Amino acid sequence: MDARRLQYLDAMGIQAWELRASVPARDEVRGARDAEPGDEVPAQLATRNPQPATPNEVAALDWTALQQRVSACTLCEELAATRTQTVFGVGDHQAQWLVIGEAPGADEDAQGEPFVGRAGQLLNAMLLAIGLKREQVFIANVLKCRPPGNRDPKTEEAANCEPYLRRQIALLQPRMILAVGRIAAQNLLKTDTPIGKLRGQVHRYGEVPLVVTYHPAYLLRSPGEKRKAWDDLRLAANTLQQGRGT
Repeated sequence: MDARRLQYLDAMGIQAWELRASVPARDEVRGARDAEPGDEVPAQLATRNPQPATPNEVAALDWTALQQRVSACTLCEELAATRTQTVFGVGDHQAQWLVIGEAPGADEDAQGEPFVGRAGQLLNAMLLAIGLKREQVFIANVLKCRPPGNRDPKTEEAANCEPYLRRQIALLQPRMILAVGRIAAQNLLKTDTPIGKLRGQVHRYGEVPLVVTYHPAYLLRSPGEKRKAWDDLRLAANTLQQGRGT
């Protein structure tokens, strides 16, 4: 293990040790959300996308068309009225790894990119600890808009966004999904099981293996859980290395 990798492990607050094999390289997220007053959805936007996006409608879209569809979406009136912009996702469209969080926070809403700020920095360190740069993965959220008032996504909001996320997964065809945080894990796996019982095992999202871990924002508040997050990362990496991700 090189000196730089040791630095990233140290940033996670865990004792460094070697993986059996290196992960092959490939060519806040939810931050503090301050409540903001919202205006009505502009009339010119309200008529653009009045019905939920059906899987059949979204299934034929390429990356560019999908991002445009998300950008114009007003299905969730409250979110459309209060967002600065949608947060589609970022990363390598050929990535083996897909990282899925909950929803944009204030920083993400401002910058239009998921997992920025302190939580994003920790996520970057977590990925680097298993040999992955941020640019080598694709990062997205269950919701593409920031929920106001630091609240959890509503069930209907997650349902409205689900066709977009499913299409991202279909286009990407990842070999590993890392579900980051309780909300992401429960929405992807369609369960209300606590995150403590979901982590530590390999699930499936369709044919894709899925591993659950804690959200970086939670790890910043509870640094004693970083060791468990490291275990989750090793589980995901080893699953991929051993061919169970194919």
